[in-house]
Amino acid sequence: MTRFEQTLLCGAGAGLASVAAIALLAKIEGRPVLGPVNASSHWLWGDDGVAMAAKDGRADLAHTAIGGATNIGAGLFWGAIFGALRNPDHNAPGQLVRDGALLGAAAGVLDYGLLPRRLSPGWELALSGRSVVLAMAAMAMGAVLGDLAARGTPSRR
Repeated sequence: MTRFEQTLLCGAGAGLASVAAIALLAKIEGRPVLGPVNASSHWLWGDDGVAMAAKDGRADLAHTAIGGATNIGAGLFWGAIFGALRNPDHNAPGQLVRDGALLGAAAGVLDYGLLPRRLSPGWELALSGRSVVLAMAAMAMGAVLGDLAARGTPSRR
């Protein structure tokens, strides 16, 4: 497995885990499953432009496709960072979980603390604060699972 393939698997794991988590968390909260996906299009349409799409959770090209692509892209970004920075010699479960926790914390601080609000994931428009934190953790654990999948894939010769 090349470093690029490992990075790609980490990114795919993070992206898929984040989208699955926000949909599941919305369902658990009794909210529309596509609400947080739609809310992620707020970087393009603004909070007012996605308020109804986040609340009613209907699928549409303008909000669901843009929000879904945004979530997958952000997951790929964070997972790629994780995969690129992972030390291949640090295989102990504790180190892997620690690195995943650091990724989730870094993503949360950057996305919800340092970046302009318009560039945040927008999940808070459709989820509780607790669910936003859980979704960040799920994204990080998706990157960890991607790393584990990469390590379990035989190298090509």
